[in-house]
Amino acid sequence: MNVKCVICDKVEPIPTDSPEAKKLRNRPIHTYMCQECHQRIEEKTNARINTGNFRLYRTVKKDDEW
Repeated sequence: MNVKCVICDKVEPIPTDSPEAKKLRNRPIHTYMCQECHQRIEEKTNARINTGNFRLYRTVKKDDEW
């Protein structure tokens, strides 16, 4: 199965029977990102976290008594 990276538009083959290929076939909202783009984003995110100016805003979940 050939897949295209959503960031760099590079086309790569992946095994047809892999779990990732099944996920992409059955759920079209899921997208594929090549390993190079994934590593680049990971490095830049870690660099931003290390600066101390990176804040990850998450909602606070309240515990219900039910």
